[in-house]
Amino acid sequence: MKPLVYRKSQRKRTQKRQAAQKMRITKGDRVKVIRGAFKGTEGTVLEVFPRKRQVVIEGVRIVSKHRRPTASDEGGIVKMPAPIDASNVMLLDPKSGEPTRIRRQKDKDGTVERISKRSGQPIPRTR
Repeated sequence: MKPLVYRKSQRKRTQKRQAAQKMRITKGDRVKVIRGAFKGTEGTVLEVFPRKRQVVIEGVRIVSKHRRPTASDEGGIVKMPAPIDASNVMLLDPKSGEPTRIRRQKDKDGTVERISKRSGQPIPRTR
C-alpha cells in the first residue's frame, strides 16, 4: 500500500485593496441625483466612502434594517439611508441651485478651492 503524503496547502492570494480615489463630493455638500430610481431628488451628503466610490444622501434610498435588541437599544425595523454610487450625483451650484461640474483653483495662500463651472462661484467645504 502506498504511504500517505501530506502536501503543504497553498495560501490563497488575496486581492490588492483598491486605493481610495479622489472624490469631488464631501460630507455636508448639497447634491442632486442625476441617474437611477431616485433621479431628481436633492439632499445633503451624510457620509462618503472613497474606496467604494459611494455616498449616503439624506432622504435618498431609504432601506429597512432589522435590528436585534441589545441591552442599551431596543430592536425592531429601523429605516435608514443606504449608499449610492458617487457617479450618480452632481453638486449643486450655490448661485442657481442647478447641478454643475466643478474645477479646482489654488488660492494665493495655497489652499485648493472648488469653483462651479456654471456660475464661477466658489463651493465652500463644510466638514
